[in-house]
Amino acid sequence: MSSTPTVITLYGRQGCHLCEDARAMLDALLAQRRAQGLPSPAVVEHDIDADDDLQRRYMVTVPVIAIGDRELPLATSAAKIRRLLAETLDGESTEGAPA
Repeated sequence: MSSTPTVITLYGRQGCHLCEDARAMLDALLAQRRAQGLPSPAVVEHDIDADDDLQRRYMVTVPVIAIGDRELPLATSAAKIRRLLAETLDGESTEGAPA
């Protein structure tokens, strides 16, 4: 099993309310994880409009949360973000769990 990722990447853009909401949900979920003593990596944000390659890649799917080699496009559901965190940081399999 690989080591726990040390960073979470949030791809978004300025003025994107969905991106702001995703950051708020991610911050809240990471605070809950810290309170439970679970891994809670730092979040690094990238503005896709500052990089042509990122803009082409994520134009219609922001906000995108990336942890290691996993990505969650259109990260607008707290349940899906929580599941991504559990699967990538804790090694939990949540297949079949409700979104």
